[in-house]
Formats: sequence, C-alpha cells, structure tokens
Amino acid sequence: MVDLSKIRAIDIHTHAEEPCGCHSDDGYDDLQARMAEYFGAKIVQPTIDQTAAHFREQNVAAVIFPVDAERETGYRRFSNDEVIEQVARNSDILIPFASIDPWKGKMAVREARRLIEEHGIKGFKFHPTMQGFFPNDRMAYPFYELLAEHNAIGLFHTGQTGVGSGMPGGNGMRLKYSNPMYLDDVAVDFPDMNIIMAHPSFPWQEEALSVAQHKPNVYIDLSGWSPKYFPPILVRYCNTILKKKVLFGSDWPMITPARWLSDFEAIDIKDHLREDIIKNNAARLLGLMK
Repeated sequence: MVDLSKIRAIDIHTHAEEPCGCHSDDGYDDLQARMAEYFGAKIVQPTIDQTAAHFREQNVAAVIFPVDAERETGYRRFSNDEVIEQVARNSDILIPFASIDPWKGKMAVREARRLIEEHGIKGFKFHPTMQGFFPNDRMAYPFYELLAEHNAIGLFHTGQTGVGSGMPGGNGMRLKYSNPMYLDDVAVDFPDMNIIMAHPSFPWQEEALSVAQHKPNVYIDLSGWSPKYFPPILVRYCNTILKKKVLFGSDWPMITPARWLSDFEAIDIKDHLREDIIKNNAARLLGLMK
C-alpha cells in the first residue's frame, strides 16, 4: 500500500500500454512513435516495472492503467489481469485502474465486477475518442451503474488527443466524442459515481470547468499538458472554485512527472494550494485519506 507520508505527490494519470501491438503490421508502433514526436517524449513504451522504478526515484505515487480500444483500433489490449499482477509487485508506489471498452456490453460489466470484487480496483479509464462512443450513450449505462454501486471512479479522456495527431485522417480518431459536456449527462444520471475529466479539455476548456463546478461528483486531472501551457482561466479556477477538485496527472510516459512538477512550480498557483493539487485531492478521492 502507498504510504502517503513517504511520497510528495500522486500522479492520477499514467499509462501501461507496452504489449498493445501484437502484429508487425497493426500500426501500433507507428502510432506510438508519432505520439512521442508530438509530446517530445524520450521514453515511449516502458514496462510497468520500469515505470515503478522511475516513479519511486521521483518519490511520486501513480495511478496506472491500460486502454482497451481494441474493437475500434485493432490494437490488442493490455490485459487488466496482467496489469494487476505486475502492479502488485510495485504496490508501494503504483495504484491500478482498469480499462474495458463499454461496447463489450455484458462482458464488460461482468469483467468489471470481477475486477472490483476480487482485486479491489477503484477506477476505470475510458477514452471516448479511441473507443468510439459518446460518454452519454445509453449502451454504457449498465457499466456506470456498476461503478456507482461500488463507489468506483470513471476517468474519461476529454478534449483533443495526441493519439493520431498528424497522421492521415487522425488515424481514425474522432475528436467529437471527447467533448466534456457529454459527461454532464453522466454526472446527472449517476450522482454516486465519481468522474474525472482527464486533461485541460482543449478546445472545450470552459465546458469542462462548468461541469466540474456544477456537479459535485466531477473532477479534472491536469495531465497531458505542461502547466506552462495552461490557459489563464484554468489557473484561475485551480486557485479558487475548483481548488479541491483539480488533480495532478502527467500522462506518463509522454510527459514525465519531473517535467510536469517542475513546470507547475513556475505557474501562478497559491502556495497553500499546491500540496492539495499535487497530492491531497487525489488521496481523498482514492480513499487514502479523509
């Protein structure tokens, strides 16, 4: 278990995706290379053990998850059970979330229930653009019902994505699915399900801030962008209305925690709020502290 007294921050958004490509011609390696170019990343596909070692050196705990988008993309998913097994070796620093494509219907719900009840999984990652669905599509509602029943977290990609950026046709990624306003319906219909909207939601930043301010069960993680590029309105809300509802996330391996935290030190955040944003808000949401 993560010992809060021994870490300086909790990264709510890191990826475990190294085995996702299984065929030489499936395009996954090309996708990862283009994403690394987009983010200027030096580390592209670290193993979970390598990720744990890196975060241990940084004294930062991390929520880590795969992304199940194999139906829409053809990239083999990284099995949730494999992720859980490998994270268990690094439970001092890593916290596992899971990912299941909601299009899998009853199979998705059955797998999610097993992961929650047998492995204590606290959250699930959804990527509407990669998985090809609007978050308020009723086909996903049985999945959300399960999350609400178990007080689990739904972490949803929002806004533009580096996935497919610059590739022909954006590699088939449709940005429309990740408008954060669709999560307003989910927050209304499932008030007992905690929702994290991942990333500054360009070009829908104000919509995301509006939903997070209006709905008590909605949070924003700040991953995927260096803080030096945060729009002024996001910084203003971090300092005021949403000071207890914004969460540090890096989007590792495309952005390292060291880079994010260093850039965060340089932006205009009130000193007494910094520890909440990089650590305590996530700790409370994950049930690690009151």
